[in-house]
Amino acid sequence: MRHLLCALLACAATTAAAQVAKPISSRFNADPSPHHFKTTTGGGFYLYATDDASNSGKYWDSTSWRLYTSPDLTTWADAGVPLDVSVFKWARPDAKAWAPEAAYRAGKYFFYAPVGGDRIGVAQSSRPDGGFVDARADALVDKARDANAGDEPIDPAVFVDKAGQAYLYFGTRVPKVVKLKADMVSLDGPIQDVQIQGLAEHKKTYGEAPFLHERGGLYYFTFSTGWPGQIVYATGSSPLGPFTYRGLVIDYLKISTNHQAILEHEGRSFIFFHDKLLPGGSSERRSITIAPLEYSADGSIRPVALDPSQVGKPPKPKP
Repeated sequence: MRHLLCALLACAATTAAAQVAKPISSRFNADPSPHHFKTTTGGGFYLYATDDASNSGKYWDSTSWRLYTSPDLTTWADAGVPLDVSVFKWARPDAKAWAPEAAYRAGKYFFYAPVGGDRIGVAQSSRPDGGFVDARADALVDKARDANAGDEPIDPAVFVDKAGQAYLYFGTRVPKVVKLKADMVSLDGPIQDVQIQGLAEHKKTYGEAPFLHERGGLYYFTFSTGWPGQIVYATGSSPLGPFTYRGLVIDYLKISTNHQAILEHEGRSFIFFHDKLLPGGSSERRSITIAPLEYSADGSIRPVALDPSQVGKPPKPKP
């Protein structure tokens, strides 16, 4: 597997070496949640996704999620539907299934599911590939119930620090964070706004897709700036922030959304995101791709080298 990882890293070593991104599957998919899980059969890479192939092609209205697996980050297999919105009896059967997240703790796999655009459910299983059941019988985050849940409690992302404390990030337009209890299915305290300093002076805004990872004791908060949006990042000394804007990770693409997740494995970092990569692709029919994530000596993230044919344009200023 190591030579395959090295090949991935080499392809983005310099801007001149930028290559056209390739989809991981011939099926439309989006909003990646990648993980490396060890299992009784040895484990591997698991990638949970929004299933764009089952939406109307006019909106993000699919009602199930999709799972892809890989032994090496290069060859991916379609593992089908790990669960759909019917797992959550409190949700409408036609509720939208948007960007998912997964986590593992104490022998259980947890699936964090934005349902209908106004609630986040959580399911659990003893396997990463299915068997998920509702872990609560109600929503983990509910716009109608929870103070400061924001306009759209969507795009969940889970981070667990070295002390074992879990944090849930989510939200559009205003990023949110809340601690999770050790059971991973209960909130532990109030929902807080994530403070990002330095956005205005760099003419950036927070749009959606919050994600946190840690490297060398520094916490990296990545997110999309809007619709369409760049993927940018900020750093801080605590998972709760505040964070300070640092720079660009992925430039505008030729679609209306972007959504990233970062996977660290064996000392390497990889960024997953989606783009319009397959024939018939569109802003509603997206495709997940993967690229190495590189850092400079000062800890700054080097922008992902995109082929010029894939770079989009910033949104037109409002009149």
